[in-house]
Amino acid sequence: MPYFVYILLSKKDNKLYVGCTQNPDQRLEEHNSGKVLATKNRRPLVRIYLEETPSKAIAFNRERFLKSLWGAREKKKILNIYIDKIGHTL
Repeated sequence: MPYFVYILLSKKDNKLYVGCTQNPDQRLEEHNSGKVLATKNRRPLVRIYLEETPSKAIAFNRERFLKSLWGAREKKKILNIYIDKIGHTL
């Protein structure tokens, strides 16, 4: 069963959140309904990135990388692609 790594953008404080799950749509709903403590006070959230991986181990390693200092560069690129796609700045 595939796992997904996702990045959420908080529309409240414009900060990013990285996570992984088997069901990205359900997890986004949990984030936006306040069921996730880490993002409860940062709602509403919008998913700006979704990456499918073949296993849980690969997904967690990718999540760990994106949360690292090196991964911050990649998150910034992903955010810039999202901003270009929606056509305005945050």
